[in-house]
Amino acid sequence: MDIIQSNREFMKSQFGKVGRAVSDQARGLPYPPLQKALDNAAQRIKLPKPDSAVLNCNELDACLRKRRSRRNFSKDALAQAELAYLLWATQGVQEVVDDGYCTLRPAPSAGARHPFETYLAVNRVERLKPGVYRYLPLTHELVLEFAEHNTAAKLTEACLGQSFVGTAPVAFIWTCIPYRCEWRYVTLAHKVMLIDAGHLCQNLYLAAEAMGCGTCGIGAYDQEAMDALIHVDGEDEYVVYLAPVGKLA
Repeated sequence: MDIIQSNREFMKSQFGKVGRAVSDQARGLPYPPLQKALDNAAQRIKLPKPDSAVLNCNELDACLRKRRSRRNFSKDALAQAELAYLLWATQGVQEVVDDGYCTLRPAPSAGARHPFETYLAVNRVERLKPGVYRYLPLTHELVLEFAEHNTAAKLTEACLGQSFVGTAPVAFIWTCIPYRCEWRYVTLAHKVMLIDAGHLCQNLYLAAEAMGCGTCGIGAYDQEAMDALIHVDGEDEYVVYLAPVGKLA
């Protein structure tokens, strides 16, 4: 019960009661990079520009009424243009503000900090070999993190036996780099990062529904296994949410 009460108090964290904690922003320290660095030798894939032509439905009301968590996907591959639109809808950059201080994107984020990185476990996407990729929102590209031909089994195991996650054409895996938000919000950063994760996934739900695809937000997973699967350290970057995507069966 002590843990439950502690978690309830965490959810009630208030901006007017942060105590004496002084943020690195207030100290005048440089703001963290908008995007995780990458090896210049890494394989980069330029994505198609986001194009609403991939959508079957442009009516928000219809998408809201149809939105459901989908767990049954066809064996069809996603088109690269469809994947590109889903990536843009969740984390695409519309504008870089003040020489890299923050970005404006389709999904909101507290203080425009956008502390997330988007990884993709790709099984069936046109012109992409199976493997783990990372989205580069500043240039609308993918970088191949590593090729992997056993992703489905590893992802299913990390998601506690939820096989539809591992066998989907692609699984979106969101990590957070907490310092991006801690730099401004210190001890309150972790509450708002979890709220922001919901914004990301809801954008994915609506965009997927609009193009005749489906998704299902997944919070039940083994933390250490998921971090290991995409090769992040689990301390300065760790998985917070994931969602498989596919065409509806």
